[in-house]
This record gives sequence, C-alpha cells and structure tokens, in this order.
Amino acid sequence: MYQPAALHALIEQRALKRGDFTLASGKKSSYFLNCKQVTLDSFGAKLIGEGILDLLRQDAPLPKAVGGMSIGADPITASVVTVAGYESVPLLGFLVRKETKDHGATAAKYIEGPVARGDDVVIVEDVVTTGGSSLLAIERCLDYGLKVRGVIAIVDRLEGGREAFAAKGYWCKSLFTIRDFGIEPPVG
Repeated sequence: MYQPAALHALIEQRALKRGDFTLASGKKSSYFLNCKQVTLDSFGAKLIGEGILDLLRQDAPLPKAVGGMSIGADPITASVVTVAGYESVPLLGFLVRKETKDHGATAAKYIEGPVARGDDVVIVEDVVTTGGSSLLAIERCLDYGLKVRGVIAIVDRLEGGREAFAAKGYWCKSLFTIRDFGIEPPVG
C-alpha cells in the first residue's frame, strides 16, 4: 500500500539538497534534486512502484507498458513492473536508449523490451523540469510504433515540462511537485 508521507520523507532526506546550485543547463537554483538516491533504495523503489501504479490505475485501463529514457527511468520502470507483478497486475516494462547499439540482434534499436508496435504505453521519469528527456523518449516510442498516453514523474519541478507535454497532446502526472517540499518554482 502506497505511503506518500514515507516517500516524501525519503526524498527530503536523501534526494533534496538546498543551497546555491548551478544546474547542467547553466541555470541557477536554490535546490538540487537527485531522485536516484531514492529510486536505487529498496524501500524508495517499493514506494515509487506503488505510487506510480496507483496513478496508472486512476487512468484506467492500465497501459500495456511503462518505460522511459535510460538510465534515469530504468530503476523506476523496474520498480513499477515489480510491484505490479507482486499484485498480479499484467504490466510490461521497456527502456529507451540514448544511443542505438551497434551490434547484436537489437542493433539500431532505441526501444528495448517486450513491447510491440501499437502497444499503449506511459513514460516514467524521476524529475520533470522542461520535459526534454521525456519528449525525446516519446519521439522514439512513436517512431517505434508505440502509442504514448502521457508521463508520470516522481517530482515535477513546475518549470514548463507539464505545459510542454500538453502542447504535444500528452498528460503529465507526478507523485509530488516541488511545492510539496516548500519550494516555489521560479517565475517566468
């Protein structure tokens, strides 16, 4: 059973750092959020899997699969499909590669996993900021022939990602927004 307060506390304790930071984009921020500190923790993974599965159930019927951009989405995908398996809920997982492999049976493929053209999927993400990595994952899924419903994130930084998805016709849900941690997103 999903415990949002426990996940919130774990994110606050392990993933959220407050101070002055320069992000990879070059932007300044009063906080840094590294959800891998939670997605790669056994209890955190369980809570994330339960929370995302609960969100998926709100948008019934369930999609055929969940997945997202490697490597950030990989532990999230594994958590969700593992929790689904324990609950006897049929749900597949897939990975979206940053680069294609140059060898083997899966050479030149961006999508890895037991999904097929026409499958209905949801993208999972640790943190949504502008939505860039999830939009790339969506593009690669569409090129493969998957039908993308939307995106589910652990935390939405409320910095334009949700609007970027909506502009392309996709919804975005999250277990938390940055406001849930007492932080206001930048204006403009």
